[in-house]
Amino acid sequence: MVVSMRRLVFLKSTTYLHPFPFCWNNKLCFQSYPYKGKKFTDQVKLVSCCSFSSSSMESAPEGYRRNVGICLVNQSNKIFLASRLDIPGQWQMPQGGIDEGEDPRTAAIRELKEETGVTSAEVLAEVPHWLTYDFPPEVRIKLNKRWGTNWKGQAQKWFLFRFTGSDEEINLLGDGTEKPEFAEWAWMSPHQVTELAVDFKKLVYEEVLKAFTPHLQSDLAGSL
Repeated sequence: MVVSMRRLVFLKSTTYLHPFPFCWNNKLCFQSYPYKGKKFTDQVKLVSCCSFSSSSMESAPEGYRRNVGICLVNQSNKIFLASRLDIPGQWQMPQGGIDEGEDPRTAAIRELKEETGVTSAEVLAEVPHWLTYDFPPEVRIKLNKRWGTNWKGQAQKWFLFRFTGSDEEINLLGDGTEKPEFAEWAWMSPHQVTELAVDFKKLVYEEVLKAFTPHLQSDLAGSL
């Protein structure tokens, strides 16, 4: 798969924050944890809507933990971003480790459901290579102590998902199989996503958004 690398055109737009209450006065307000919402226990309803090659069989770079990242966009091409419970003020897109023998795309579907409760989505694209970032020294010590490993960072396979459900489906308690990770969430523009990303992830986020721009370009152009 050949991905066209183009600069993003960031559009001036309002941040949409959900779920209820809506913010009609343009002031920031976030849905805070714990928000139980509805429980979704049905089968994952994910559809691959376009054909693209997967590099799932490629080996991740040596010394990096295998991980998946999820860029979830709504019908307005706003990107799902959430703040971490354990690190106040740190926002990120969903991500998670790949289990032994697990296909990255399967891992992305699983992580999306575990972290956000989302099952109504379709796979649009995949970054055709691994993207890596190194942990800062203090983060590396903390995480490797928790995992019992010696990873220097994470190697990620990124997937673009189109959210096809309603915002009420998003549940920060996830599907109940894992400990919740997020406190608040919002739909944000690409510029806001990179601005709010922690420093050591910014370059990866920029590359992810560049890689996925061709898949959203026509919709973006239509909104001008």
